Amino acid sequence: MNNYIREYAKSKGVKLWEIADRLGMHDSNFSKMLRHHLTLEKEKQIIKIIDTIAGIHGR
Repeated sequence: MNNYIREYAKSKGVKLWEIADRLGMHDSNFSKMLRHHLTLEKEKQIIKIIDTIAGIHGR
């Protein structure tokens, strides 16, 4: 599930651990979270985090 989030992060050069860090969780727990359906609010939050990190790194 949620492969689009993984692919979106990859396309922006953002690592999953960076997203997990912004969410205040361990990267292993974030990876486990992505195995299940996310609420629309959580998906939007993650996409926003990816865009923010990508912007900071100039990606």
